Amino acid sequence: MRAKPNFPKTLLVIWLTVLLGIASGYGANAAEIGRFLDKASPAELVPGADRLGPAKADPPVIPAYRGDELVGYIFLNSDIANSVGYSGRPIQVLVGLTVDGKISGAKLVAHHEPIVLVGIPEAKIVGFLAGLVGYDAVSMTAPAGGRGPDIISGATVTVLVIHDSVTRAAAQVTRKLGLGGLSMAQAETGPQRSIDVGKSAVEDWQTLLGDGSVRRLHLTVGDVNAAFEKSGDAEAARRPAAGAAEDPFVDLYVAQVSVPTIGRSLLGEAEYANLKQRLKEGQQAILVAGVGAYSFKGSGYVRGGIFDRIQINQDTIIVRFRDRDHHRLRTLAAEGAPAFPEIGVFTVPAESGFQAALPWRLGLLVQRATGALSKAFVTFEVSYAVPEPYLTPLPPPRPVPTGATTSASQNGGRTALWKSIWENNLPSIAAGLFGILTLTAIFFFQSQLVKRPKLLDIVRLSFLTYTLVWLGWWMNAQLSVVNVLAFSNALASDFSWEYFLMDPLVFILWFATAAALLFWGRGPFCGWLCPFGALQELTNRIARTLGVKQWRVPWGLHERLWPVKYMIFLALFGLSLYDLALAERLSEVEPFKTAIVLKFVRDWPYVVYAGLLLVVGLFVERFFCRYLCPLGAALAIPGRIRMFEWLKRWPECGSQCHRCAHECPVQSIHPEGHINPNECIYCLHCQELYFDDHRCPHNITVRLKRERRTALSRRPGDGQTPADGLAAKPLAAARQD
Repeated sequence: MRAKPNFPKTLLVIWLTVLLGIASGYGANAAEIGRFLDKASPAELVPGADRLGPAKADPPVIPAYRGDELVGYIFLNSDIANSVGYSGRPIQVLVGLTVDGKISGAKLVAHHEPIVLVGIPEAKIVGFLAGLVGYDAVSMTAPAGGRGPDIISGATVTVLVIHDSVTRAAAQVTRKLGLGGLSMAQAETGPQRSIDVGKSAVEDWQTLLGDGSVRRLHLTVGDVNAAFEKSGDAEAARRPAAGAAEDPFVDLYVAQVSVPTIGRSLLGEAEYANLKQRLKEGQQAILVAGVGAYSFKGSGYVRGGIFDRIQINQDTIIVRFRDRDHHRLRTLAAEGAPAFPEIGVFTVPAESGFQAALPWRLGLLVQRATGALSKAFVTFEVSYAVPEPYLTPLPPPRPVPTGATTSASQNGGRTALWKSIWENNLPSIAAGLFGILTLTAIFFFQSQLVKRPKLLDIVRLSFLTYTLVWLGWWMNAQLSVVNVLAFSNALASDFSWEYFLMDPLVFILWFATAAALLFWGRGPFCGWLCPFGALQELTNRIARTLGVKQWRVPWGLHERLWPVKYMIFLALFGLSLYDLALAERLSEVEPFKTAIVLKFVRDWPYVVYAGLLLVVGLFVERFFCRYLCPLGAALAIPGRIRMFEWLKRWPECGSQCHRCAHECPVQSIHPEGHINPNECIYCLHCQELYFDDHRCPHNITVRLKRERRTALSRRPGDGQTPADGLAAKPLAAARQD
């Protein structure tokens, strides 16, 4: 094993920490709203407001007045709720709230999101914020025809954070100020009543409908088409649902069947008894029944265990259901109940914070295809409240020790956003982990694989296709130097794993990349897991198949071009310490967002730049990886601390033989024979040659000597050739003959 250059261990440890902790966050300073008040006029956020009053401290809001009349409040989302985005810094939105608890305006005033800075037009984020106007923070109800984030369909982390932080902050302000008719006492103490378990009569269908035990949402084709027209999505509006306007689209009925009377009436005695056995302490059960052209169940729960068309909203709580929460029913037991093709009983987890005695709403997400891979969504909701006869007053609460807080209050009563995203993306997480484990197996058993060149070629092509198509274009899991820059800046502020955990596949890739540095250096990521790297190699292979002549860069020039990517990285890193936003813009030297994340759907200068790099890569394999990639440079530094040397070399390599050096696709082998780990992409081609006794001169020499000894050990006889005749005798006997 050759000696490795000595790098300062402190620097290496710092860089490994960077890679393992690319999941940091910036904590917003308290009451920063004053910095952004000049970004919007009062009327922009609260219609009709012409002046602002003195700021309040708890919660940190500013009253908005029309003359002497209080018409609403203005707050900054990051002052109240976590709004850390993918960049590791807060996405800050000024929000207007009316005195009845409805969002009246929202304006993006500061962010450092790379995908918005240099990818998705900011106008799309502005349009999304406009869709929140009318959101009822008292009941957590979306405006009619409004659009909500669709975690399951892969909405960006930025949009998810904005929606979550704005609605969470609005709910907290509403409750602390007692807006929308909600008294401050109610806001602080929560529900004053509970379910009366002593009442368990059996009622018929009409009675249940009449007293509100069962609530109905009836939508026609015309209702849905009108909602998509109001949503502002022109493409969705141009694709109306089939049928006449008065034709039924969906007829939905909901009921809280964990209430004894409602459960016994709708489920029947036997089924209700089974339900009580299934429900654990604190859990509740919701029945949903539907008929019509639109299925409230959808097909997501079949493919991945997720019901992506319905959710429960209560206060700041959002509950989405998985297949394990679902129990299918065939019929309803209530006398006079109609037949429904779809009936399901859904269990509300106790840890969700759902309060059985408080009102809630069921949201129905209606989706419409707008392209081959794109969809538009509108949300309809039906409100529900347990009828008064089934409620009873709560006993006086026990005193709470001073300073004690519950986990629900600390969490705002809502499951952490990153946890919801992980739960809703288990299939893609499993597919990502499968890819990582497969690659690990390839490396651990590389000695067996490289002895079969054709199999190695098939495995490599298959894995690169998986990386490009699924990991890159489908899941947008492309790592970037922006992550490294954001983490470096976050070291000066509060450290948090939460923001990076909101993109499960990116988190898994960073963790795997960091771990791989200890074993193999940067090669596993750059050579196997980078979607843009895979795109370069696959296009170059197509070019070579078509006869495109490859240009081998002269070694002297090649060796001097290597440092360029390190210079680019150091320039970006130094600039990020001064102005992170500018450094993120200049990180567009990476064509990753254009070619992978946005799939070339972008302004023409970015597309031309990415295209030129790919064209050059047709003649010089992985041109960008070799000379320009700042992420590759960032990974190469900690890659020097790898603990094992897996790539084998013969003593003749570089002295008597240069075949591996000449055939290395990225010229990472020096003429002297040693492999430069900073540049190696771990394609394993040199290891394939290492074991080949027809191409490697060392192995050829060994093979020829072995064949010569074998020939000398044979003798003629019994119709055999002289060489064959010696085959059955040991070498000593052959010599005696």
